[in-house]
Parts: sequence; C-alpha cells; structure tokens
Amino acid sequence: MTDTPVVRLDDTGPVTAPAENGGREAAIARGRNVTSLLLRNGAVVALALVVVLGLLIVPTFGSADNFRNVALAASFLAIISAGMTFVIISGGIDLSVGSTYALAVILSAQYSIYGSAAAILVPLLSCAFVGVVQGVIVAYTRLPAFIVTLAGLGGVRGIVFFITDEGNSVPRVPGSKAFEALGTGALATIGTPVWIALAVFGVGWLVLNRTAFGQNIQAIGGNTPAAELMGLPVRRATTLVYVISGLCAGIAGILTTAQSGGGQEARIGDSYELQAIAAVVIGGTLLAGGVGSILGSLAGISLLFVIQNLIVQGANLNSYVQQVVSGAFLLVVVVVQATISRRVAPPGT
Repeated sequence: MTDTPVVRLDDTGPVTAPAENGGREAAIARGRNVTSLLLRNGAVVALALVVVLGLLIVPTFGSADNFRNVALAASFLAIISAGMTFVIISGGIDLSVGSTYALAVILSAQYSIYGSAAAILVPLLSCAFVGVVQGVIVAYTRLPAFIVTLAGLGGVRGIVFFITDEGNSVPRVPGSKAFEALGTGALATIGTPVWIALAVFGVGWLVLNRTAFGQNIQAIGGNTPAAELMGLPVRRATTLVYVISGLCAGIAGILTTAQSGGGQEARIGDSYELQAIAAVVIGGTLLAGGVGSILGSLAGISLLFVIQNLIVQGANLNSYVQQVVSGAFLLVVVVVQATISRRVAPPGT
C-alpha cells in the first residue's frame, strides 16, 4: 500500500509534502480540537461525575429537596457569575460585584416602602451606574480593570456603610407580597430565584452567541489592538460589559432582599467577587479573555455548590475546611485549564 502525497499551495505553486507529515499535522489538529472541547465542557463533565459520586456515597444527596435547596442557594451567586462571564471574556475583571450586590440589597430594602417598582428600579439603576462609571474609566483611560474595580470594591462598600449608618441601620421590607414573591415564590416546586437565574443565563447565552455584541467582546478579549484595527466599538463594548456585570449583581441583591425580607448586614456579599470569578474560571472561561462560555459558568457555579453540599453532608466538615477544599479544587482546575490552553494554542503563539 503506497502513501498518498499531501499537496499544499504556497506563493510559488503546489508543493508536495510526504503523506506522513500530513498525517501528523492532521493528528495534531484533532488533538487540539479534543482539548478545546474539554476546555469548553470540562465543568459539565466534572459536574456529572461529582453528582454520580454523590449519589453513590451520600444517601441523602439524591433527594429532590436537596437538589432544590442547592439550586436555590446557588441561584444568587449564579446571576453574579453570569455578568462576570461577560467581563472576563472581554479581557477584564470586576472585583466590585460583591459590594455592588450589597448596595442592591440595602437599597431594595430601603425603597420597598415606596412599592415594588421602587424596590426594583432604584437598586438596578444604581448598580448600572456603578458599572457605567467603572466601564468608562477602564475603556477610556485604559487603566487596568483590576485597579479600577478594586477601587470600586472599597468605594461602593463605603457607600453601603454610609447609608446604613456604619452598619447599624438595618432596613426591612414592610410586607410587600408582590415584591417578596420574587424571592419566596415557587413554580413547579422550584424557587422563583432559580427560574430567574436560568432566564438570565438564557438571555446571556443569546447575547454572547447570537449577537454582534457578543462576537465583539470575544474579539476584544482575544486581541484588543486587532479589534481596534478591525473597527470594532471597543470602548462602547468594554463599558457595556461592566454595566451588565453591575445589573446582574443588582438582580441578585434584589432577589436576596425579596427572599429574606431585608435585615441584611452591611458586610453581605464579602468575597462574592472571588467566588464568581472562581465559578467562571472553572466553567472554562480563560482569565486572559477571548474564550468562554456562559453555560460553562452555570456548570461551574453548580459544581462549586454541589461540592460544598457533599462536604457538608458526607464529611460534615466546618466552613473553614470547606474553604480549603474549594480553594484546592480551584487551583487544580486553573492548572489543568492552563495546560489545556497551551495545547490548544497553535505553534508559535
């Protein structure tokens, strides 16, 4: 059996290469495709494996009530992670989402005395404004997003402490049934916040994969100078991703107030930004930007909460040990992701 030559073209005409070289190149390309697939869907595979493991070793893990509780607990941080996905894909970072979330919690409780509309619109507009300010600074001054949003983390948290009299004033919702139904209601025995979180991810998937804006932020995250040379609206798109992040944090804060009836302390949301970033990275979005999946982030946040649930039910460990285990898991995921990314990257990049 004779080898079939592989014909390629260059500037001078056709060039015949040995078949074995063509086969090797094809094998390398297939390997990159497989590793790229793992990068995008690794969290889904890991989630399935962890769920199966939990069903086998923890008798109470597989109950419907337990799954409903895990989904409800994860829904608030999941919404924040959806907004964070857009920011990280664009090549940025948003460290202010925990503080912005706390601002929404406090404002929605304070303004609930004026009706459900005020309890929703005021915090949403305030959180969107936080996103606009940070986005404009990042986009137009080219300051590092890490520094800008770190300043936002402290600044917005300071505003929260100011409007709550250094945390001593704890506003409560005055029994608005329409507003509280957002957090305490259920559809098909599943909490309303879970359905809202799924709706946010559905809209996020459509925007990221079916709109020019979604394609633009992926291009910007992959190579900002090249995106500018292509004539893409880099500044506008960069600003918008921070607005989206702020709005998602606002939605999560409103739902938290609706569920709890207010009464949250000023430090609520501490470290939420780190958990959201962890969920997005676990979901396969590269911290360098340009590559990511909104559904991967959903799998990432689900994986974090399922693991925490298994630790509590199976090993009965305290919260500090849970943090150590979660941190170790995140480190492993990031190392694996970096290794896979190097394999996906073409030679010379």
